[in-house]
Amino acid sequence: MKKITFLALALCYNLLTVAQTNTTTTPEKYTSHNKGKFYIFWGGNRESYSKSDIRFRGDNYDFTLYNVIADDKPKGWHVDYVNPKRMTIPQTNFRMGYFLNDHYNISIGLDHMKYVMRQFETVNYSGTYPNQGSYGETISANEVLLTEEFLTFEHTDGLNYINSEFSRVDDISKIFGIQNTDKFQINLTEGLGAGILYPKTNAKLMGMERHDDFHVAGYGVSGKVGLNFTFFKYFFVQTELKGGYINMPNIQTTYRENIDKASQDFHFLQTVVAFGGIFRL
Repeated sequence: MKKITFLALALCYNLLTVAQTNTTTTPEKYTSHNKGKFYIFWGGNRESYSKSDIRFRGDNYDFTLYNVIADDKPKGWHVDYVNPKRMTIPQTNFRMGYFLNDHYNISIGLDHMKYVMRQFETVNYSGTYPNQGSYGETISANEVLLTEEFLTFEHTDGLNYINSEFSRVDDISKIFGIQNTDKFQINLTEGLGAGILYPKTNAKLMGMERHDDFHVAGYGVSGKVGLNFTFFKYFFVQTELKGGYINMPNIQTTYRENIDKASQDFHFLQTVVAFGGIFRL
């Protein structure tokens, strides 16, 4: 009887040991949860813009150019992106944010885009302006050629979209068979944003003095989708496709701040490649 009791106790002890071993989990991965983490990134972008109607008005003129075409101003792979003295010159993106829980984060950032009206295009116009035909621009009664003497118009330092975003992040590593996400993790992110436009508009209108200054000009709204590739828990590359709408009713075109204005609205499509880090506060 004693032998049976001893064997039973030994068996119970072994079962308890095995159960305890099985319930002892490996340390939780850093990438398993995002709540409380802070992130920051810096990168570059390319843009495309829809055609835009631009209205110019002042003391003795009020006219609109229709379906104006504009391009961005890329710099390509360049050292200026990491040169502290020149890193604001290329088209860049800066963002920092905080995770409210494992999936949702809020952030604030600057999309430093560039917008350059395409010169020597023929566009329709309506309205009046002085000295018509003296800038080499007249084509017909309702068309003008966008000569440099008539108009240069750029937001090149830049088309600054200062915005906040509310985004969701989901780990999709398992789809690709990735087990140790602390070494490499793939996340899907989507978000909505809104903010103000603070362009530095470089404009020269009908022979007036060239103007190039920062000015709060309007607002924008945007949506994005992207992929985040995180390496060794703390470092990541993020790619984004962002689209949005910009409305600027208060563009400053000359040094006569309360007299000469322009207004326009358009859609944009932006691609982003950024490098950043994510850390727990």
